[in-house]
Amino acid sequence: MQKKPGAIWVMGEITGGKLVEVTLELLGKARELVVRGGGSSTSAVLLGNETGPLAAELIEHGADQVISVEDPRLGLYQNDTYALVLEGLVKKHRPEIVLFGATRYGSELSATVAARLKTGLSAHCIDLKINDRKEFVQVVPAFGGKVYSDIYCPEARPQMASVKPGMFSKPEKDTARTGTVLKENAAILDSYQSPLRVLRVVQKQQAELPLERAETVVVGGWGVGPDMWPILDQIAGELKGAVGCTRPALDEGWTKGEHTMIGTSGKTVRPHVYMGFGVSGSAHHTVGMKDSGVIININNDPEAPVFKVSDYKVVADAKRFLPVLLKKIREHKKG
Repeated sequence: MQKKPGAIWVMGEITGGKLVEVTLELLGKARELVVRGGGSSTSAVLLGNETGPLAAELIEHGADQVISVEDPRLGLYQNDTYALVLEGLVKKHRPEIVLFGATRYGSELSATVAARLKTGLSAHCIDLKINDRKEFVQVVPAFGGKVYSDIYCPEARPQMASVKPGMFSKPEKDTARTGTVLKENAAILDSYQSPLRVLRVVQKQQAELPLERAETVVVGGWGVGPDMWPILDQIAGELKGAVGCTRPALDEGWTKGEHTMIGTSGKTVRPHVYMGFGVSGSAHHTVGMKDSGVIININNDPEAPVFKVSDYKVVADAKRFLPVLLKKIREHKKG
């Protein structure tokens, strides 16, 4: 007789007193996995200090239970203290699956806890599934996004995975949902003296709209070349959007940095409008933008792979098209 699976946990991530979006995205996916038979229920784990008000938000977005550990020693994230507490919770409650956002926080914490528990971890997954045999399948990109691999963890428990932000849709808030809050403690830290000490916290101010929050994303690829990026910036500015890029454009140093790259090793975006210029459409890139609302692409190759995921296709030289488009946008705005 097959053993009934345990709960599916989602590790809550908090920044500035608010839940990070990927936590809610993972709750939606966890609910889906439970329905498919991958777990008995969905739980969210909150570590921190004065996190109580966030429990209701987690329940409204899909958690059946919130496991909360509030302690002043957890007020600021430190990998060693958080890993100790989470390891203790896992050993006590024995979940089937534990999910993390593949953020700096989640990537570090998940790897540390997996090593301490001697279990497997699939990092930077782009999909999670339960197959017909009720096995947990973790899909990860390989070879620059050209191949997707299905990863299984048949023996060690819990099964652990981290997922890039934006891969899954955030579930709708349901204020009628009910759930329970289980309060645990951080007594395990009483006998632990951390070698780390936080001296101060400096928050970096974002000078531009983050890609994942933009309703319009303007993307340049290899076909744009090095000289057209100022025009891409101007078009994005006129449309109150953000500029993204493909891996080749990033590697050539044409862009502002890795935070602008869209694809398996970069950001995943779901804007209302995606506009691509000179983007070929490799799987590495399209996995990060295929769920956008309206996809428009301009490429001089009528057989460009990107046209397969496009709603509107323009066969034209992006370098010649961009200045004309900028002029038309400005004329339209002037009326």
